[in-house]
Amino acid sequence: MKMRTIALTLASSVLAGTVCLAADPHAGTWKLNEAKSKITPRTLKNTQVVYSSMFGQVKIKADGVDASGKPLHVEWSGKIDGKDYPVSGDPNSDTRSYTKVNERTLTTANKKNGKVRVTGQVVISPDGKSRTVTLSGTSPQGKKFTNVAVYDKQ
Repeated sequence: MKMRTIALTLASSVLAGTVCLAADPHAGTWKLNEAKSKITPRTLKNTQVVYSSMFGQVKIKADGVDASGKPLHVEWSGKIDGKDYPVSGDPNSDTRSYTKVNERTLTTANKKNGKVRVTGQVVISPDGKSRTVTLSGTSPQGKKFTNVAVYDKQ
């Protein structure tokens, strides 16, 4: 009897986790569509982003290139609650915060040494097949930029 209860509890937990992941339109693997994107030269470019969410905790992994074209791997884990959480691998920021605007829209603030360097918005299309990330900020060289990156769901 105990074994049956444990098995049912475990199965329910896995199912609940899967439902939580599926319910988040941001979740999944997203590949940059360079033809539809407008990215300022000499700024970071994420070519693939993997977004996962479970029980209110979010993990974002991004691969791409830095301002000089060298490979880059960035990771962020936290909650979508507007609070700063550490980011690794990004030479331009050490913390990020995300805030939920609605089911398909997030805003972000990327900070370096407590100072906001980049702000932006992440919007999932109504059909869930594309993701547009608009970022505005100041590069480490002090130049202002605005990037619009369009991603296709894989």
